[in-house]
Amino acid sequence: MSSAIEQAMRQICEEKGLAYESVLEAIQVALAAAYRKDFGDKMQNIETEFDASTGAVKAFDIKTVVEDIPLEALEAAEVARRERAEAFALSVETARQTGQDLSAVSFEEDNGPRFNPKTEIMLTEAKAVNPEIELGEILRQELEIPGDFGRMAAMTAKQVITQKLREAEREIVFSEFKQFEGEIINGTIQRRDGRVLLVDLGRTVGVLRTEDQVPQERYNPGDRIKVYVKSVSLGSRGPEILLSRTSEELVRRLFAMEIPEVHEGVVQIKALVREGGARSKVAVATDDTQIDPIGACIGQRGTRIQTIIAELSGEKIDIIEWDADPKKFIINSLSPAKISSVELNEEEMNAVVWVSADQLSLAIGKGGQNVRLASRLTGWRIDIREAEGVIEEETEKTETEEVAPEVASSEEPVESSQE
Repeated sequence: MSSAIEQAMRQICEEKGLAYESVLEAIQVALAAAYRKDFGDKMQNIETEFDASTGAVKAFDIKTVVEDIPLEALEAAEVARRERAEAFALSVETARQTGQDLSAVSFEEDNGPRFNPKTEIMLTEAKAVNPEIELGEILRQELEIPGDFGRMAAMTAKQVITQKLREAEREIVFSEFKQFEGEIINGTIQRRDGRVLLVDLGRTVGVLRTEDQVPQERYNPGDRIKVYVKSVSLGSRGPEILLSRTSEELVRRLFAMEIPEVHEGVVQIKALVREGGARSKVAVATDDTQIDPIGACIGQRGTRIQTIIAELSGEKIDIIEWDADPKKFIINSLSPAKISSVELNEEEMNAVVWVSADQLSLAIGKGGQNVRLASRLTGWRIDIREAEGVIEEETEKTETEEVAPEVASSEEPVESSQE
C-alpha cells in the first residue's frame, strides 16, 4: 500500500495534469534547498534522493572529476583575470570620456586554467575517495543528515516545490498549445482587459489584441468563437498565446475545414487577401479538369461558402479562378466587375484596366476596396480607367474621400461573386 506522501503526490499529478516524475523531481530539488539551508556548505553541490514510499531522504555532494591543476597556476590565472578586467573597465571609461565607439573596445580572451570547487574535484583528491574513478566521471559522496529540518528550511522547501510545480505546469500547457500554432481553435470570451480581449481556451487564456479584432464584430463574455493561433511562446508568467480574428490564415483554415477538396489538396488556394470584417478575395485552382474549383468552394446552393461567411460574421468573400496569365488573373481578380481590356507594363508591374462607365464604381469598390484587394492579390499596381478615357482613382487611394465624387455617389454595395 502506498504511503500518504505518495498518495498526495499522485493526487497533485491528477489535479495539475503533471507527470509523477516531475512532482518527485520538484520535491528532491526542494529537499536539496532545505539541506543547504540548515546543514550544507557553500562549496557543496547538493542533490537529494527521496523515496516516496518510505519518506526516506538521502543527500549527496555531486562533483565532476577534472585534471590536477597546481595551486600556483590557479592563483596566477586569477590575478591575470583581475588585471584584464581592470584594464577593460579602464578602456571603457576612457572611450566614454573621449567619445569613442564602445564597440571598438575589445576584451582579451581568458585562456588560463579554471577550477570551480563547488562543482569540480581534482583527480588526485577524487581517487582518495574512489581509487577507480577517472577523468570526466561524476563523484557522488553521500552526506550525513544530522537531524530534522528547521522551520526556515521547511519554508524554503515549500517555496521551491510551489515554484517547480508551477514551472512544470506551464511547460505542459505550453507544449499542449504549441502544436496548435497556425491552426484554428475554439474559445470562449472571458472578459475585456482595456482594449484587449481574454479568451478562455480551457487550461489557459489566450490574448486577442486590438489589431486582431474585427471592428464590426461584438465580443460579449460567454460567446463561443473560432480564433486563429498566431503564436505560442513561453514567458515569465507562463504560456503567452496570441490569437487573431483578422488574419488571412483564418480564412484559409476555414476553407480547409469546410471544403473537403481544399483539405485534400485537390483544390489549391493560390492567393488570398483580406480586409478583416469587410471583404476577402480567394484565388483557387485545380489540376483536375473534372472539378470546378469555384463551384467546389461555393457548394450546392452556396452551403459551403455560407458556412464560412457566417463564421466570419457576414464578411463578403469573392472566390475567383487563378490563372497563370497575368491579364486573365487581373480580370478575374476585379470580379464582380466586367472588364473591357487590360494593358500591362511588365517592367513596372503596372496594369491599366479599362471598364465601361456602368462598371466603373463596381471595379473600384467602396473606398477603393475592390481594386485595392485585387492589386494585393495579383501583385500588380492596377489603374482603373473608364473606356472613354477618363482617368479614375488608382490602387493606392484607400479612403472614400479619395474617390472622385461622381464615383463615390454612384457606387452601390459590392456583393460576393458567388452571390
